[in-house]
Amino acid sequence: MDWSVIFSDAVRSGIGPIAAVYALAAMGLNLHFGYTGLLNFGQVGFMLVGGYGLAITVATWGGPMVLGVLVGLASAVVLALLLGLPTLRLRADYLAITTIAAGETLRLFYRSSWAEPVTGGVYGLQRFANDFYEISPIPRGTYGVWLVEFSSRDVWVLIVAWALVALVGLLLALLVHSPWGRVVRAIREDETAVRSLGKNVYAYKMTSLVLGGVIGAAAGMLQAIQVQSVSPDTFDPGVTFFLYTLLVLGGAGRILGPVVGSILFWFVLSFLDSALRQAIDAGYVSPELISTSEIGAVRFALVGLALIVLIAFRPQGLLGSRKEMMLGAR
Repeated sequence: MDWSVIFSDAVRSGIGPIAAVYALAAMGLNLHFGYTGLLNFGQVGFMLVGGYGLAITVATWGGPMVLGVLVGLASAVVLALLLGLPTLRLRADYLAITTIAAGETLRLFYRSSWAEPVTGGVYGLQRFANDFYEISPIPRGTYGVWLVEFSSRDVWVLIVAWALVALVGLLLALLVHSPWGRVVRAIREDETAVRSLGKNVYAYKMTSLVLGGVIGAAAGMLQAIQVQSVSPDTFDPGVTFFLYTLLVLGGAGRILGPVVGSILFWFVLSFLDSALRQAIDAGYVSPELISTSEIGAVRFALVGLALIVLIAFRPQGLLGSRKEMMLGAR
């Protein structure tokens, strides 16, 4: 087994564009769940409307990419209002049910034959991010260190994506340490006590839902730009649960929690994938025990097992606070 190849594949995945996209989406989810206590099980829906808002504006309507970004962000605001207005005055489980249903309903709607003239149906839309790559200052070629290499296109996406993650992280740090942030954290701990102090809990929760949804839409647009394609089935409900996995791994209620969780999540997934494939090729693992086609399922099972162990011994995640979790459980 070539451990250098295995390790380089894992590093490439851990710092790659997909890790940045998931880190950004999880930062929005962290604002919902980690700081405000909102059970949003449909973050992928915000990613979907963001990605499709950009793609439809450019590929279907022929508009400029800047307008597409604005449409994607506005779509997330509208979706948050539609989800929050009827549910945020009710118990938390109503929002959970509504968001997971909305995410799947949107996916089915965007892939329907009725919407195909606009959304491309099951095939989606392609080639709408040319303006983004045309302004890249990175000369064509391959860049990297050791065996970890990226194309010039991926380097440009990496720079923009991780810069956006850093910017959003800075803004969230300022926000959660402001008076607004102290109120939403108090809502997470005891909503009734905050309401008794005269605070408009509904308005604070709605603001948090909108802001987190906008961050999720930005992640969806980054994902669409990176692959130059959007299709409904890439936004399945499993994406939201991946986001919760890396959020729990890194630590909810911490600015860097989603970032650390995303890097580790994709590093471990890629490491297991590459190691299992090489182990099968080298004869260390019998193909009768694990076939090549089963590696994808096995690596997720192993990550799930590791997550169970983490929750058992460190439920607050790598960066989380056990004290805060105990307060939130009361």
